[in-house]
Amino acid sequence: MPSTVIYDLLVILTAGLVSSLICRRLRVPVLIGYMLAGVLLGANSLGLVQEKSHDIEQLSEAGVFLLLFAIGLEFSLDELVRLGRHLVVGGAVQMVLVGGPVFGFLHVYGMDWRPAVLLASAVAFSSTVLVFRTLAEWGRTASPSGRRAIGILLFQDVSLVPLLLMVPLLAGGEAPSAGEYVILAVTSLAFVGSIVLLRWLLAEWFVPHLARQRSPELVVLAAVVALGAVVWAAHRVGLPPAVGALAAGLMLSGNRWTRQFDALLMPFRETFAVVFFVSLGLLLDPLTIMADPLWWLAMLTGLVLLKGAAATIALRLTRLTWGNAVGTGIGLAHVGEFAFVLVTFALEAELVTDEIAQQFVALALASLILSPLLLRLGMQRTEPPAASEEAWQRATGLSGPDYAIVIGIGPIGRRVASHLETTGYEVCLVDRSPLNLHPFQQEGFHAVAGEATEAETLRRAQAQRAALVVITAPDDANSLDIVRLLRRLNPLCKIVVRCRFHSNGPKLQKAGATEVISDEAHTGRALVRLLLERQGR
Repeated sequence: MPSTVIYDLLVILTAGLVSSLICRRLRVPVLIGYMLAGVLLGANSLGLVQEKSHDIEQLSEAGVFLLLFAIGLEFSLDELVRLGRHLVVGGAVQMVLVGGPVFGFLHVYGMDWRPAVLLASAVAFSSTVLVFRTLAEWGRTASPSGRRAIGILLFQDVSLVPLLLMVPLLAGGEAPSAGEYVILAVTSLAFVGSIVLLRWLLAEWFVPHLARQRSPELVVLAAVVALGAVVWAAHRVGLPPAVGALAAGLMLSGNRWTRQFDALLMPFRETFAVVFFVSLGLLLDPLTIMADPLWWLAMLTGLVLLKGAAATIALRLTRLTWGNAVGTGIGLAHVGEFAFVLVTFALEAELVTDEIAQQFVALALASLILSPLLLRLGMQRTEPPAASEEAWQRATGLSGPDYAIVIGIGPIGRRVASHLETTGYEVCLVDRSPLNLHPFQQEGFHAVAGEATEAETLRRAQAQRAALVVITAPDDANSLDIVRLLRRLNPLCKIVVRCRFHSNGPKLQKAGATEVISDEAHTGRALVRLLLERQGR
């Protein structure tokens, strides 16, 4: 059987595609499908991929870099300031209450303190992707419990950076000296300072110049070059390349083209992420669990109880009610995807052995498999979001009444967007084609490229804070899917829908549309005028 990297890569990507289709059908997180696919492909299962080659490892690292790059793009200093003590208190307490007992357990059983520190820190992570998606689907991102959960997750994401910086120091064999810490701190500060300067230069000069070219291909190429350059620079100054990937995202964040970078790079990110998560599954030997299933069940139960209790106490300290704290804590009682990133780098630095890595992946993967059930159970125990718009604004601190989204930038969508902007709305445009959005971006509009039928696209458009959404898509079936998704993300917004056929109007209204205007009854200018009248100012 061939063992070339092309063959292995084709098998991995095919397995990722099949598992993704199955997971979407079963409505479970695709990350679970990717890792289970890796388990099936491994040498101790179907044996289709005999071992991880060096080339596959490099592709897997590319997946890590793109995931961290995406976090950097979404990193918001305003969000951190708004969350304030919820982030610091809740995040720090949660990680200490999880990491401390796990470190003590590992150290008592004879593990050296260096790998014990990293593994204990890795166990403290929860999945930002899974929790945020679940909160959005349940319409809880703006609720007090949702905001505090996001604060804890952001703290974990930020803490990944110093932990990655610690990996090369801990791998040195002897305890790091004070001088090494000082050198690392100075180097890191200089690196951060250069990133801040480059971020300003890019936002003021390079990104606007790039946008004027109106070429999605150039945007993708520039983002990849920036990512590669900063990763290489981080490596040259002795920092982990993963820190460079996060820094590259920070460089391109904070301007009105940030979402375009993320939307255009998303297909590449997802493709390389498949390689990374399937490769994680390759690390797992099913015989590891089958040899002593009762012991593994006990470890999994202990992990879920520890993480749930730690998150509950941390959330309670942020003045959340006990009921909401318990429900939200249950949703955080699993190991997140960035724990695998940390363990992968620890494995490469030979801080942990293959056997320990397999055991960690087995336990973490089992907790991720349980995560949809835990999240659903947790959401059922938390209070629903406030029913009034005033309460919603108090919870979020956002100017919801002045934020509108227009989906579908055809002739009608363009006129509606322009009118909303002139009447004082902050307008975000959503369209599947980046080229349709470029002229509006030049005028300062927020814009998101992607399918509006996908929750990820609507989250980038901040649908949770919108007071008004106007849907001008030409396909009634797509409009129906968008309305249903919007109602899950934001039960309070007003939704005005352009409908191609009058017979589909009742379906759209039943799904949650506030106003439905039919093409059959109104055409051309009359349709636009009626949309503008009913969008309500």
